[in-house]
Amino acid sequence: MIKILAVGKQKEKAMRQLTEEYAKRLQAFTKLEMLEVADENAPQTLHQAQMEQVKDKEGARLLSHIKDTDQVILLDLAGKMLTSEGLAEKIDQLQTYSGGNIVFVIGGSLGLSEALLQRADFRWKLSDLTFPHQLVRVLLAEQLYRAFTIINHQPYHK
Repeated sequence: MIKILAVGKQKEKAMRQLTEEYAKRLQAFTKLEMLEVADENAPQTLHQAQMEQVKDKEGARLLSHIKDTDQVILLDLAGKMLTSEGLAEKIDQLQTYSGGNIVFVIGGSLGLSEALLQRADFRWKLSDLTFPHQLVRVLLAEQLYRAFTIINHQPYHK
């Protein structure tokens, strides 16, 4: 099973519809669960200590949905970039050799808590570009669908 954990709600209808479309397509290949945890209200200007508190609270909410047996992939600006084929290979290996679910985690706007970074089995950098969190969910869902079509030798990926 694939699980997507994200901080905050996907508010824009068009983004939500695209994410749901790829989630629906993924059902042909795997069970998918998408969970949203509350984001912390934080003013635009925060001191470093306040930023860490926000990340810690959001991180604790995310971690409460992660089991010890889960394989955790963080979407992280400091992570390793993968091609679509590389992501497919990573997912295929995890499904073959690990007993748990694969959990993709999208942190809040301030980033990821230290506890989440420590729990990660893999840190994935989606791009060198910066994207809104709403769009990252669409991109993740599409790339997961693409990865499963690659794994299953379907014609979607070109």
